[in-house]
Order: sequence, then structure tokens, then C-alpha cells
Amino acid sequence: MSSSLIGFICILGMLGMIALRMPIAMAMAATGFIGFTSIVAFQPAMAILESGPFETLSNYSFSPIPMFILMGVFASKARMSQELFEGARTLFGSWRGGMALAAVTSCGIFSAISGSSMATAASMSRVALPEMEKNGYAKSLASGTLAAGGTLGIMIPPSIALLLYALITEQSVGEMFIAGVIPGLMGLALYCVTIAIVVSLNPDLAQPGKATSLTEKIVGLKGLVPFTGVFALIIGGIYAGIFTPTEAASVGAAGTFFIALFRGMKFQQFKDAVEETLFMSAMIFFMIIGAEIFGYFLSVSRISFSLVEIVDSMQLGPYMILFSVLILFVLLGCVMDSIAMLLLTVPVVYPLIQAAGFDPVWFGIVAVITVELGLITPPVGMNVFVIKSVAPDIPIKDIFKGVFPFVLSDIARLALIILFPALALGLL
Repeated sequence: MSSSLIGFICILGMLGMIALRMPIAMAMAATGFIGFTSIVAFQPAMAILESGPFETLSNYSFSPIPMFILMGVFASKARMSQELFEGARTLFGSWRGGMALAAVTSCGIFSAISGSSMATAASMSRVALPEMEKNGYAKSLASGTLAAGGTLGIMIPPSIALLLYALITEQSVGEMFIAGVIPGLMGLALYCVTIAIVVSLNPDLAQPGKATSLTEKIVGLKGLVPFTGVFALIIGGIYAGIFTPTEAASVGAAGTFFIALFRGMKFQQFKDAVEETLFMSAMIFFMIIGAEIFGYFLSVSRISFSLVEIVDSMQLGPYMILFSVLILFVLLGCVMDSIAMLLLTVPVVYPLIQAAGFDPVWFGIVAVITVELGLITPPVGMNVFVIKSVAPDIPIKDIFKGVFPFVLSDIARLALIILFPALALGLL
């Protein structure tokens, strides 16, 4: 039996294990170990199992992950999200749908120091959802706005997804972050346009807000300053070459820590923030270890080369290859966590993208936007279930109904970036 055939069989077995609800990290590690044993031998597979986790956890390149997570957790524990939403709310004043615009704007700004979609959705929904419901917003619009707004955390730098993509494909983390700025801001702008269109077509979904004076708007801006300041420090520092992405993560975490202290973070909140960061980091690193073991198996199975040869024999054009990969991402994104999906699929499909001649940085942006879609599409949109956990009284069908216009918005953004690659690469 050829190594490629063994590879395909093992991957099918891994998908079966995931369908049976085995943790994805365990499924990847088990598949990598069994596949490597089948192709090479048991002793070398054991050597990988012994050394792989240590090499992964001691890799300096992965050190920004817990720092970026800590930034977002500090902001959440210090209740900075409350002041952020109130500040954004004053800016939109009496606009119909203004609170929804404030919510999605807050999600975009909060994600700039969070890096996590689910953390953004959870933090902002606890603050904004009760206020929107109290002010007469339809549950579908309120919950859909926050579910979609949370996805901005996966694109707007610093993004854990962009960081992992860069490490998997050996691209510059700084370049990936810079490339994500315009697409991330596009997502925020298009979401605001989507809300404006939805409430203009159906005014009953949202009520006008309380009018605010120019003075109140200026005062409200203070809630946005800490977030935009940290974002500017991180991205500006990387872009100017003042510090590396790893150093930027440390600077950002320290800056957020001092802001949280200034705003009254207690020792118990600090302790909770560290514990939550450790938990989330351990979960991500466990998946990275599984992906590393799985990667050894992929290399000896030569399955990626076989896929390239198969695609060459089919004589598909570059964009047909791209669309096939993106459809795979959307389908997997419906049933799988975004980080796990990137770790699982990128090592397999990346050689196809290289062979098709696409820019790897540009493809990273396209891939992450597609993963973003999976966070809000049925049957398992992770952000939808985050909102459901915060507001159990809102039916799942109402959340999916509310999120549908934002899915169309993301598809439009994806099409624009495919048609105009400079939107992602223009700042490099």
C-alpha cells in the first residue's frame, strides 16, 4: 500500500474520530502517530511523541499567543468593555439602529486587543445585549449583530488566527498583521452598512436612540482611547520596526495590565484573568502539539504532493483551485472551531495554493475571512452558541436569522479581496 493511500485512509479515520466527538487535538495526534507508525516504524513514531510536545512548547515563536490572550482577558475582567460600549453609544446618538452600530463598533475596537472572536462576542454581548433588548431592539437583530461583530476578532490585528497561519506557513507575523488591517476595517465598515440597510428596510427592528450633544460625544470618546491606543502601539510599533510581534505582544499585555489597574482591577480579577489565560493557552497549545504530530505524518505520507499531482492532472485553473479550497473551509467551519480548522487544513492545502501561484500572505487573509464565515453559519456557528450561552432565552433560529445579512456582508468582502488583492497587500 502506498504512503499516499495510507495518508488518505488515516485522514478519513481522523474525520471519523472528530465526528465521534473526540477532541480535535487528540484526533490529530492519534492520526499522526498511527500514520507515521504505518509508513515508517513504531520506534521513530515514539521518538516524535516524546520530543514533539517539548519542541513545540519551547518554540519561542509561539510565545505571543498567551500574551495576546492576556490582553483581551485583562480588558474583560476590568470591565473596560462597558465603558467602550457606552462611549460608542454616545457617538451614534439618536440614529435608528445606533445601539447596534455602537455594538458592532465596540466589537471591532475590543477585538483589536483581544485577538479572539469568541472572547469578543462573549464580553460585548454581556454588556450590549441587555441594553439593546431594553431599548426595544428585535432579538434577532441584537443577537445577530453581536454574533457577527465577534468575528471581527479573528481578523483585526493582533489576531491569533493570523499568528498561527504565519507560523504554520513560515510567513512573517508582522506582514500578516499589517495585511489584516484593511480587511479587518472593511469588515467593520461593511457590518455598519449592513445594519443601516437592515433597519432602513425594516424600521421595526430597532428604535432611535437618545440624542447626544457634541460635548457628550467628545466625552464619550474617552472610552475608546485605551483600546485604540494599545492597537496603535502594537501595529505602529511593528510597522515602524520598533519591536517584533513577540515584543509587541508583551508590550500590549503590559499596557493593558496598567490600564486595567488604573481602572480599578482587583487582585481577584487579576488572578481570574491569569487562570483564564492559562486555560485558553493550554487548549490552543494542545491543538498545536496535535497539529505538529499530524504534520510529521503528512510529510512522510507525501499526501500534499499527491494532491498537487491530482489537481495538475485535472487541469483546474488557479481560481478553481482557490474556490475548491474555500468551499472546503466553509463546510468545515460549520462544524469545527476556527483555530482547529486552520491547524488541520492549512498544512494540507497550502502546497496547492503555492502551486497555483497565489501570494501566501494574501491567501492567509482570504482563508481567515472564510474561517470567519464558519463562526456564524449553521449548523454549528461557534459565535452563535456563545451568544446563546449569554442569552438562553433567545431561540437559535432567531440568532441565525439575525446573522444572515452579515454572512452576505462577509461574502461581499471576500469577493472584493479576491478581485482586488491590493486591499490585503497594499500596506506591505
